[in-house]
Amino acid sequence: MSSLVLLCLATGCASSRIETGQSTSTAVSLTGKNYQLIQGGAQGESYGFRLLGIIPLASPHYANAKRALYASVKEPLTGKAVALINEMHDKSTLYLILFSVPKLTVTADVIEFTDQPGAK
Repeated sequence: MSSLVLLCLATGCASSRIETGQSTSTAVSLTGKNYQLIQGGAQGESYGFRLLGIIPLASPHYANAKRALYASVKEPLTGKAVALINEMHDKSTLYLILFSVPKLTVTADVIEFTDQPGAK
């Protein structure tokens, strides 16, 4: 155990920080019926791994969770004008005796913009 701590101190530890709140803006208003819901509650997850709960060996990444969210949509999105609304980010960690597993979950509703006034 002490050799592991010495090894960590001698070589250093790497960690990455998860930044949330990244967004892009658009001038499209969602107050009318200019969109249709493709899938509500689409979800994507990314996992990490920490030895002894404090030494990060892998971190969960927002990009991986978002990629998994789009992959969970049950219909193809290629060529469609889609957006995520009601997006939420949840962080949780499963603690076990020798390691912990941090998890980042991204949940959102996927919509498609339409030109039809009564599409919703």
